[in-house]
Amino acid sequence: MGDHGMGDMDDSDEMDMGDGMLNGAAMRDLARTSGAEFDRLWLTGMIGHHEGAITMAETELADGKNPASKMLARAIITAQEKEIATMKGLLE
Repeated sequence: MGDHGMGDMDDSDEMDMGDGMLNGAAMRDLARTSGAEFDRLWLTGMIGHHEGAITMAETELADGKNPASKMLARAIITAQEKEIATMKGLLE
């Protein structure tokens, strides 16, 4: 797993860098944990990642011009919202 070229710009304990991407600190936290704590961190990070995808899809719906791209954006939103609900249920 890479940090997608972001390096260690943000070394905070936050899982999500605001765009749904996990930062270097988050990846190190995952590497240092196991069991239930790993599961909690993983799910929290993935929820943020999915929320980032929804934000990008919503931008496409608002600003996009291509009908096929807008249709894909709607499908992404629907799928990601279902997956977020499942992951939040697993966290409970």
